[in-house]
Amino acid sequence: MSESIHLVFLGTSSGAPTKNRNPSSLAVKLFGHSFLIDCSEGSQQRLMQSSVSYMKIERIFLTHLHGDHLFGLPGLIATMAMHKRDYPLFVYGPEGVKEAIEKLLSLWQHELSFEVRAIELKEGIAWDEKRFCLNAVKLRHSVPCFGFVLEEKLALGKFNKQKALDLGIPEGPLFRKLQEGLAIKLKGKTIKPEMVLEPLKKKARKISYIVDTMPSTHYLQAINESTVLIHEAEFTEDLIKRAKQTMHSTAKQAGSIAEKTNAKKLVLTHLSARYKEEEKLENEARQEFANVVVAKDLMEIEL
Repeated sequence: MSESIHLVFLGTSSGAPTKNRNPSSLAVKLFGHSFLIDCSEGSQQRLMQSSVSYMKIERIFLTHLHGDHLFGLPGLIATMAMHKRDYPLFVYGPEGVKEAIEKLLSLWQHELSFEVRAIELKEGIAWDEKRFCLNAVKLRHSVPCFGFVLEEKLALGKFNKQKALDLGIPEGPLFRKLQEGLAIKLKGKTIKPEMVLEPLKKKARKISYIVDTMPSTHYLQAINESTVLIHEAEFTEDLIKRAKQTMHSTAKQAGSIAEKTNAKKLVLTHLSARYKEEEKLENEARQEFANVVVAKDLMEIEL
């Protein structure tokens, strides 16, 4: 099983597609799992052009229920059915997602070969696996909206028996608890796992996906120290009034957020179709944060 985390940008435009950009959507492949964040118009064609198999998509996480983030669902589901998919597809989203999926599926006038299960999200853990978890964080938009933070879970460091004995911990059940990453109480003192586990040589990877939002302090802690921060940059600063009216962000604001949260890399996405050249957006973000790239459709990042 590959240890890499693979990101594929299926769409990087905002509300409407352009000749070169579909509306925003991201495919993620890691540790034997594949999933999407949003499923915009044209997503299945982009998947066919990428290294991510559309038939292996397990789950789709919708940031919100505006059409540009979900109009690719009916076509993708229909194609999966025509190719005889026989296991469930889980679709997550804010309140109302169940009704939205029912309406979209009503357009498909054939019997599906698999079940589509719609699940309403709440802030917090959206998907928890052995090697990673995906957390949902509320954003400020004109409708209920979530950002998503993917965090890798690393194996615990090697247990140092001598350190444990030096702390007066007797061999037995307390050793096992510490080895499992649990704190213990001994003679009125709290002993944390990191006091007896060797430090890890690598740092857990973290990918944050934040689109369709005004900047707010609410999501800053959740995205802190992202290995890759993918943040919307629908406007440049000269249109900040328009950004506020539509509850979106500017490229400069995205750069400021990357700087405040100690991101390692900032990727700008969800770009207004008015910008034919991406340099203006990139340069504006660079005023606040150095390591910036503007996403393009089918751009891939491997971590």
